[in-house]
Amino acid sequence: MPAAAVPTPMHAPGLPLAVLGAGAWGSALAVHACARNPVLLWARDPQLVRQLRQRGENSRYLPEIALPDSLRVEDSLPEALRHAAAGMLVLAVPVAALRSVALALRRLWQDPQAPRPVPLLILAKGFEQGSALLPHEVVEEVFADADERPPIGLLSGPSFALEVARGLPAALVAAGSSAVRDAAVRALHGGALRIYASEDLVGVGVGGAVKNVLAIACGISDGLRQGANARAALITRGLAEMARLGQALGARHETFMGLSGVGDLVLTCTGDLSRNRRVGLQLAAGKDLPGVMRQLGHVAEGVHAARTVRELARRHQLRMPITEQVCELLDGRVDAQAALRALLAREPRAEAEGEA
Repeated sequence: MPAAAVPTPMHAPGLPLAVLGAGAWGSALAVHACARNPVLLWARDPQLVRQLRQRGENSRYLPEIALPDSLRVEDSLPEALRHAAAGMLVLAVPVAALRSVALALRRLWQDPQAPRPVPLLILAKGFEQGSALLPHEVVEEVFADADERPPIGLLSGPSFALEVARGLPAALVAAGSSAVRDAAVRALHGGALRIYASEDLVGVGVGGAVKNVLAIACGISDGLRQGANARAALITRGLAEMARLGQALGARHETFMGLSGVGDLVLTCTGDLSRNRRVGLQLAAGKDLPGVMRQLGHVAEGVHAARTVRELARRHQLRMPITEQVCELLDGRVDAQAALRALLAREPRAEAEGEA
């Protein structure tokens, strides 16, 4: 079933919301949500919390965006749980930190004096290294044998944090059970941000992970000045790779035709704010990957996800040539020109065949 718009009353009461993670996306969503909800923004680093309180902006991750006076900023996870006891938790940490934060939440919720678990909405995109699990699968595994398991969902779609923080229009998909979808709509749908609903957690998760790998490929192509035709071809054939892997993992094909599939793919492959595209641009210029990552200063999930996507494709006997060449370049076995030549040298085939 494709994502559907979820109506919400124009004057629905606000929902207590705790956003765990004060990076760019977590901060941007907290800024947006403050218009209708009591919001607490949690950061693990006490020094960052002091800076946010003193400066009234997140100068490292979201500069020049004023934090609303109503936004609480804390470094206490128990306080975040108390704040969100009647609302929702938003996990806005990278995939690499997701398991540790989920484990900390489980320990706190095991305390008989603690609030009961509330819906968890995950913003992370990618695969956990080592386990090859999608973000929602990581959290589900943490709570698999818990006495009480929270509803778990994903929020994804074409959305640069800076534009959301500025109040520019955007549309996202909340995937998961009705409990987490309803909470996401109540808290976030409004103003310039529209929230659509989906039950396809796997499809939304795969789209969010694979699009970052493909954005690196588009950045390489753009950096080599291959033109708009080449970029369009990479996006279109990349979408075929994404959908092929997603369906092998149990996703619905129509999910990849929506916001969390082609929508997020187009944005990440073409937008100047895309971190993964910038990685590709720098690699095309001949810069080494460690130096590119240091200069970026932010997480580029496509770098971490590429090898896992390749591993999953091989496990399911899928051909994903764009992903393969991105991995070859990231691993230092080819340069950008050689990766491009390898793609151009592929044999012709029918467009509808089951490979790129």
